[in-house]
Amino acid sequence: MTERISFDVAPGARDALRGVERYLAGCGLDQALLELVKLRVSMINGCAFCVDMHWRRLRELGASEAQLYGLSAWRDQRGYAPRERAALAWAESLTLVSVTHVPDADFAEVSAHFSTKELADLSYAVAAINAWNRLCVAFRIAPQVSS
Repeated sequence: MTERISFDVAPGARDALRGVERYLAGCGLDQALLELVKLRVSMINGCAFCVDMHWRRLRELGASEAQLYGLSAWRDQRGYAPRERAALAWAESLTLVSVTHVPDADFAEVSAHFSTKELADLSYAVAAINAWNRLCVAFRIAPQVSS
């Protein structure tokens, strides 16, 4: 895969997205939960770079093989806590907004597990990873080569 565009050609925009990531790193949500959501969204969007990166981060954070390999079918798999399930469902609903239109039932489910602030932060995380995915796919950013 040949890179089409480098993030370096628009450093202000790149740095603005990085600023959102810095905020999310300190927002109080569990980092493993955020990484799980980012990985699932990246899978939906087909972003090879982000799938690779978030898979690696989850491994570093101690995620189990079963949880990682089962993520594409998480609704039918064991190993996900109710809070993780709510976050994953919310992330999918927001990612597929043109199909789901984010129904009240999805909001009610996630609201049972997250405070208003946490839900706002989770939503910003989903919006940010969707932005990164779209840019990485469009720019043809390749995953890092494993050694």
